[in-house]
Amino acid sequence: MKLLLDTHILLWAAGDPGRLTPEARNLLGDPATELLFSTASIWEVVIKKTLGRKDFQIDPRQFRDGLIQHGYSELAIRSEHTLAVGFLPPIHKDPFDRMLIAQAQVENITLLTMDNKLSGYSDPVKVV
Repeated sequence: MKLLLDTHILLWAAGDPGRLTPEARNLLGDPATELLFSTASIWEVVIKKTLGRKDFQIDPRQFRDGLIQHGYSELAIRSEHTLAVGFLPPIHKDPFDRMLIAQAQVENITLLTMDNKLSGYSDPVKVV
């Protein structure tokens, strides 16, 4: 199974795994699961760190490098993903989350999140 991880799940997996649900920890620890992160998540960390958000106080370069070192694959943003954002219903307003949804839909992979708002998109979202 391929999982695209929402930014907060990535942050918690990297720095505060106790915040993850047992289900999320099991999925992340399953060797049969291919874990992906989006370029959009790195962009989100950079933007929100610059804005002084306390929940984004991590060095973005070290964060990205650590994800790669731990076997995560990076999913780059392609124009196909960007175009798909325009077809999403306005369930969620956050542009980073909307990009993650679009990427998951285009790539036919599951977005793993703890954000209940994203459940309105149903497939391909799994809320843990």
